[in-house]
Amino acid sequence: MSTTFTAPLHPSSNNMTIVSDDPSWWPFINSSRIASYFAVAASAGVMYDWVLTLGQEVELIWRQRWSLMTVLYLGLRYLGILYAVFSILPNVITIPVTDTVSHIMYLTMNWAGVVAFAIICAIMTARLHAMYQQSRRLFIFLIVIFLAVNITNGIIFAIVMKGSLEEELILSGTYQCTVNGDIDISLLSSMNWMLAAIWEVLALCLIVWIVIKHFRGLQRPWAAWITISDSVTALMKTHVLYFASFLAISCFRFLYLSPSISADRYSMKTQIYKGVLQILTLVQSFVLGPHLILSVREHQAQLAAESDAGISMNSMVFQDWMHVSTGSGV
Repeated sequence: MSTTFTAPLHPSSNNMTIVSDDPSWWPFINSSRIASYFAVAASAGVMYDWVLTLGQEVELIWRQRWSLMTVLYLGLRYLGILYAVFSILPNVITIPVTDTVSHIMYLTMNWAGVVAFAIICAIMTARLHAMYQQSRRLFIFLIVIFLAVNITNGIIFAIVMKGSLEEELILSGTYQCTVNGDIDISLLSSMNWMLAAIWEVLALCLIVWIVIKHFRGLQRPWAAWITISDSVTALMKTHVLYFASFLAISCFRFLYLSPSISADRYSMKTQIYKGVLQILTLVQSFVLGPHLILSVREHQAQLAAESDAGISMNSMVFQDWMHVSTGSGV
């Protein structure tokens, strides 16, 4: 996930307020109304997934021994719910919100993107550490990359927040806010996306490499991908799906930069692209992110149910290819 810089509905009381009923604002109002539909749809999707998986969460997360993965899962899942709730109010243009509340939501939503990305990076680090049988060298390498990417991401966020100038708009009975400033936010956002891309590609390459080594070691044919149902396949499936969502988001970002789309910021086509991008971003972070842990817990539970000896649900060690306990509790 790359951090999304979100504008609040109302800035702080020190900022400028524009009140107007001029018809020249109508294209902007209409585009904001379309954007609000996608914001509500994205938030509803996050909430719907939480409701669908609540039973699994209680059984596989709350009732199991607490570990680092438990904390990361709950942090990411309920941060997503908070984000979903907060993103509705600033985007629905008919809902007025006080300056103090809107400013709190503004900071919360933007910091949520930074924290969510860090949590997903931590989950990936734990998965890779387990898959490489607790390799100390790999762990140190991943920690260095983790700190470099997330510290830089936080600095970019701080620069954007410091250089942003917000204007409150009350246009024909609607409540909106624009964010301007001397800093090129699009450039910093692109830098932020590049950091996320580096991390995602690195994680995918490391997972593909260890899976290839695993299959070679077991001397299994590649056709086994179709029928095999072990923990390696479970890990690979969840990560490939997550990476596919990142790839889709990247494609939409590039398409949005094309002149035919970005030329008219208020057109229906532009708003649809932005709306789909918003939905994909929330799904990747707050739906597929928690499923990186939940799917592994579910797979381990199935193995435990089918095995006479049983399998510890709090171990990251998968019995057919790992023999050293990690103690991280995925």
